[in-house]
Amino acid sequence: MIGQPAKVLAPADVRRLLRAVAQGRYPKRNKVIVLLSVKAGLRACEISRLTWPMVLDAKGQVSDVLELPARAAKKGSGRRIPVHPQLKGALAALHMGAPGDFGPVVLSERQQEMTAKAIVNWFKQYYDRLDLHGCSSHSGRRTFVTLAARLIHRAGGSLKDVQELAGHRSIKTTQGYIEGSSDAQRRLIRAL
Repeated sequence: MIGQPAKVLAPADVRRLLRAVAQGRYPKRNKVIVLLSVKAGLRACEISRLTWPMVLDAKGQVSDVLELPARAAKKGSGRRIPVHPQLKGALAALHMGAPGDFGPVVLSERQQEMTAKAIVNWFKQYYDRLDLHGCSSHSGRRTFVTLAARLIHRAGGSLKDVQELAGHRSIKTTQGYIEGSSDAQRRLIRAL
């Protein structure tokens, strides 16, 4: 992350964004774009490169795991990401209207693969419309990493698990994504 990092989205911001995309054109596609960012931590380039074979199981149903190969990930950081139930439902709804089980998951209005730049611009348009200043296409990813880091202990995992889900080579990179919480810090100090 160069410069000022993208802001982390509050739960209310995510709900507002999902309501806004539900009102616009291509609501099923747009919901998937948001959830791939917030619930799977995908980068704009990874959202644009995601294809149905990476999402579907052998029976042609949305799998419980996204298989993001190295060729679709930044710096070859391919990985397997468990699919959040909300994302799974959105992918299943989008798949019902898809032209087939191959090709890009996210299509432009002209039914072409959306580029990473188009995804970045898409997020900018919605964040501007919602007056979410300081947010970018990376905000959903930062939100995903921050929430995963805060909750990983409940799942019996460690920051290493968050690093692997994010596709980072270095734990230092993962740490740079995590936003601190002054409320949590106060609770921690009181608990000491």
